[in-house]
Amino acid sequence: MRALGPIVAGIVALVLLANSALFTVDQRQNAIVFQLGEIREVVTKPGLHFKWPLIQNVRYFDTRILTLDDPDPQSFITSENKPVLVDAFVKWRISDPREFYIAVGDERGAGSRINQTVNGLLRDEFGKRTVHDVVSGERDEVMSKVRERVEQDAKKIGVTIVDVRLKRVDLPDTVSSDVYRRMDSERKRAAAELRSTGGAEGERIRADADRQREIIVAEAYRDAQKVRGEGDAKAAAIYAAAFQQNPEFYSFYRSMEAYRTSFRGRNDLLVLEPNSDFFRYLRDSAGRAGGKK
Repeated sequence: MRALGPIVAGIVALVLLANSALFTVDQRQNAIVFQLGEIREVVTKPGLHFKWPLIQNVRYFDTRILTLDDPDPQSFITSENKPVLVDAFVKWRISDPREFYIAVGDERGAGSRINQTVNGLLRDEFGKRTVHDVVSGERDEVMSKVRERVEQDAKKIGVTIVDVRLKRVDLPDTVSSDVYRRMDSERKRAAAELRSTGGAEGERIRADADRQREIIVAEAYRDAQKVRGEGDAKAAAIYAAAFQQNPEFYSFYRSMEAYRTSFRGRNDLLVLEPNSDFFRYLRDSAGRAGGKK
């Protein structure tokens, strides 16, 4: 029994030694192996790895996208010397663990460095623009420039900037009313200008439509008169041809048409002499002046 004690102790020691000699790197992590405080190796491949016990230790760094979001909005001054409250966030990840550890040590140090850089760049960009520009006009341009310059600085500390966004740009109460009044007046001016332009365009369209209508009516009247004239000419030709074939019948027919037109109603009245030529066929069917009445 006494011999088993040293054996068990040896086995336990070996297990502890093996456990301290092995370490695991998750696929969401990178690891740095230190030997007596100095960087010995950077492990980027996930899985089980070996290190020397006692003299080497391991430190892990997250490779996922991290978010830097300051809970308190920052106050910046525009080119008009008016304050604005800006709430921004940054998406970033560790791309070079060795450079990251040497430059900032940990995520807190990196966050502080990135936050200072972003705030400084935002202060510069907002200082070049008016309140109207930063509130509604050039936010995308501001974010693009800040991201580009932050990324250049972040490479020095082994960090890659994924995105920089402005969540909110607010105005203090003392500034909001003035800005909103100016924006309201500008919108009203733009609306009045659009209405004026639309009214002028409408008048032009109506005038053009009226001109085209007059042209169409005139051309239609001209064509109608032309057709009517051609019809009258054909009718006259037909009448003339009929008159030549039987002048007496033609004269009788025209007189009947005149009678029908003149005595269309019961109250129609004509005052004529009895021997008027109008009553020629009423006096005699042959149209002779000496016929019976």
